[in-house]
Amino acid sequence: MLFATALAALVATAAAAKDSRTFAVLHHYGNGPLTTCRADPIVSPGGPSSHVHTVMGASNFGFNTTGELLRQSRCSTAKPKADLSSYWFPTLYFQDPATGLLEQVKFYYMNVYYFFEPTNDDIKAFPLGLQMVSGNAMLRTAPSKSGANQLDPSQGPIQPVQITCPRTSYDPPSYPADSDGSMAGIQDPNNKGAGIGFPFQDCDGYASPMRVDIHFPSCYDPSAGLTNYQKNMQFPTSAPGGKQDCPPGWIHTPHIFFETYWDTHSLLPRFQNLIGKASPFVFSNGDVTGFSAHGDFISGWDEEELQHIIDTCNAGEAGIDKCPGLKLGVNDDSGSCNIECPVDEVIDGKLEKLPGNNPLAGWGHGTGNVAVASSPAAPSASSSPAAAHSSPSQSPAATSEKQTSSAAAPPPPPPPSSTTLVAVPASSAKPSTPVDVAATTSKPAAPPRTTAPAVVVTTVYETVTVWETKTVYVDNGTPAPTQAPQTTNSKTADISGFKYVGCYRDAQTRVLSGEVLPNLGLVSNTACVNYCASKGFSIAGTEYGGECYCGNGLSSLDKLDEASCSMACKGDAGQTCGGNWALTLYTKGGAAPGTTAAKRHAGHNHHLHHARVPSRRHRR
Repeated sequence: MLFATALAALVATAAAAKDSRTFAVLHHYGNGPLTTCRADPIVSPGGPSSHVHTVMGASNFGFNTTGELLRQSRCSTAKPKADLSSYWFPTLYFQDPATGLLEQVKFYYMNVYYFFEPTNDDIKAFPLGLQMVSGNAMLRTAPSKSGANQLDPSQGPIQPVQITCPRTSYDPPSYPADSDGSMAGIQDPNNKGAGIGFPFQDCDGYASPMRVDIHFPSCYDPSAGLTNYQKNMQFPTSAPGGKQDCPPGWIHTPHIFFETYWDTHSLLPRFQNLIGKASPFVFSNGDVTGFSAHGDFISGWDEEELQHIIDTCNAGEAGIDKCPGLKLGVNDDSGSCNIECPVDEVIDGKLEKLPGNNPLAGWGHGTGNVAVASSPAAPSASSSPAAAHSSPSQSPAATSEKQTSSAAAPPPPPPPSSTTLVAVPASSAKPSTPVDVAATTSKPAAPPRTTAPAVVVTTVYETVTVWETKTVYVDNGTPAPTQAPQTTNSKTADISGFKYVGCYRDAQTRVLSGEVLPNLGLVSNTACVNYCASKGFSIAGTEYGGECYCGNGLSSLDKLDEASCSMACKGDAGQTCGGNWALTLYTKGGAAPGTTAAKRHAGHNHHLHHARVPSRRHRR
């Protein structure tokens, strides 16, 4: 009887899904993204892409990713095991107003909303290997005069992206009043917390820093094919009864929506003087406006499992991994899924130029959109003209991503053995030999370079059944890399009665969460310990060279080797303040740290009319 009742409820849910929206959020787990890498198998197959992307999803992501290859992945950052898809988007950088140097903004986490809209169509699972791109990587001018999303093709040009900036107060507003987009972003008239372009204010909402939002189309044209990302997708059109329908003969798929969170607030002491005047942030493609927000997706879903989710699940923000009846289960979020980028280059640290040598453009750096330029050709790949595209899903103001490799300033002459990147049509051909990127360990960070290195493409034979093409850098007579400054740290010294107890692993949910990122200015161990002690906490930790955390216990105890905590403190170069997801930990009297139950923040609600409101951070 109970089984029959439950089955009837599931059937009712499936039937009601066409008349009202249901949804479930895809959460990720692990330490950081899958990889951060100049790779894009949709737009730049066969070799390095024009700019750096932050990548989530399955471990077989690489230069020539396919659905079949993704289904063979050893792991994924996605919690449901059925999802071996790839999700990626441009990495966010910070340009230090004091030095002009560029560095990565710390990536917090990502959510992917799977919306199942009211429609007269049958909503079907993504076919394996479906490729989608949303947003326009070439934009440096405002895509519209409104800061709002526009997702209905019958109502005009599609505008699928926004930047959300949760704040404790919206007085003054995040964007200058009456902005037309020529020198600043534009406020969403219906939501004080969102708009198009980078905001000119600090996003200081509780546990929710600046967020980049990307809607993807949900109508697939099977006649165009899985990989024709320029033409195979469009957004559905409004129909009577508040429904949204696809054109006849098209397949209605889930509507996915990326939320990517970036830790911009911790950088406030370094751009305080820009508040209300400008933004210090830039996408990895050189866009200082934020108008070029975009994302990419290749489906690696088990189609039967995704169809079950579409038909039966309305788990909401609890997550797809909470959907009933998942046959393939969920991944163990006590671990982490990470791979090595196939492009061996410096992408973080203090950089004079963006990786790929992308020039800064937009607002104070020049006007106009970026012209289609070049991309590095893949070995054995023939070049063919890449046609400018405007798919049915997007107007010219919101077309899919193209490439650029024009330089901000003339680079030094390359050595004879380098491959010169010139403005030629991007290659759309794939090399005949498939590339499988399956490395599982991260390389140590290389010191920042002061000159553009030569690019040499080599082929390395792995002991598995595939060849791996990797791009490596050699100096060939160019000046030697600048070495990172050496730091010392008197870790045995007491600070206000606190003693150093070791280097411990942190996580997206924060293992030390009594007080997170207090505004101390330039952080040192001394400043952090003194602050935590003054607030009555017994544990203080510093991380990533400039972050402070306080608490009375850790949610998990995972001690790391000392080399993991080796970043110089921004407030005292003679001290080391943790590392990437690594805490330099001090406790009162030197007591061994204990554990405490991790606290979850209340979830946010994003499913009503796409309203973007200040939100609390999700556990990943």
